[in-house]
Amino acid sequence: MIIGVPKEVKDHESRVALVPSGVTALREAGHHVIVQASAGVASSLTDGEYIEAGAEILPTAAEVWGKADLVIKVKEPQPSEYAFLRPGLLLFTYLHLAPLPELTDKLIQAQVNSVAYETIREADNSLPLLTPMSEVAGRMSVQVGAQYLEAPNGGRGILLGGIPGVAPANVVIIGGGVVGHNAAKMAIGLGAHVTIIDKNLNRLRELDDIYSSQLVTLASNVYTVRESLRLADLVIGAVLIPGAAAPKLVRRDMVKLMRKGAVMVDVAIDQGGCFETSHATTHTDPVYFVDGVLHYCVSNMPAAVPHTSTFGLTNATFPYLMQLATKGLEKACKDSPAIREGVNTYRGHVTYPAVAESQGKPWKSLESLM
Repeated sequence: MIIGVPKEVKDHESRVALVPSGVTALREAGHHVIVQASAGVASSLTDGEYIEAGAEILPTAAEVWGKADLVIKVKEPQPSEYAFLRPGLLLFTYLHLAPLPELTDKLIQAQVNSVAYETIREADNSLPLLTPMSEVAGRMSVQVGAQYLEAPNGGRGILLGGIPGVAPANVVIIGGGVVGHNAAKMAIGLGAHVTIIDKNLNRLRELDDIYSSQLVTLASNVYTVRESLRLADLVIGAVLIPGAAAPKLVRRDMVKLMRKGAVMVDVAIDQGGCFETSHATTHTDPVYFVDGVLHYCVSNMPAAVPHTSTFGLTNATFPYLMQLATKGLEKACKDSPAIREGVNTYRGHVTYPAVAESQGKPWKSLESLM
């Protein structure tokens, strides 16, 4: 199979979908890898390293997309890439289709067979290709929040951990999954006063066992969210429903009650965001204010640390990529329920129920189409 690795074009997207060691492994398995020139440079990976690993370097995205049987990316196709979509192409990338009906339509119309990193689910209910980037985004959310709490950046002028005699910042994390846990780990490490809110009481018990008195746990409901936000300096949205639009747990009227200069970081923005006041931003223009509260809603946060993110992501994606390349999509789906869960579009149909429901589109089971 010919595997294509185009350079990412989303704003400040500096990651790359395959590292040289992956090229070598694919070559040894009998596949041909084509990489767009300078695709890995922002992740500190040179064209020379890819050539040494056995890849062919092509100068343009059009050539990579046009020659590849399977295109592996980091982020969803951008409008400038829509023209490259074609029937029978196998696309393996983060898609986050629920809030992107236009892209969904393009994939359906072009009859692209797409496998989304974020919906591959193993038997233990884990999301292995979402986990490493959730770890990065969760940890980054606290770094970013601490930066924007500084007065020159528009925040309240609060040091996250405080100092002796001065109270630390109040950090409220909504969602106790991978993002929330990693955000809590960082915030606690910096000395903040941390509250985590989740509807899953068993998850709250687990976090309480880990952090004990270092962390306040609250059961999620409208009242606890509203009252926690009143005194919050930094709020981190860390809610995930795999493949579906994120629920709007923070309402606009709640934001009005918050302190001016407080910071909100919506890590759930890839799935539409869990704050009613959220809209996607970019690394070029990352923040905006609503009722005096600073919002950071960058939809590809891990791109800010591309070296760490690229290696973390490709460590997780490569075993699935090898299965797709070696077996083809149909056999890979038959052999792996996890990969089958990852298929979002196939032969012109939406095959992931949560995407269809979020967009009001018809859904067909993958089994009925294969």
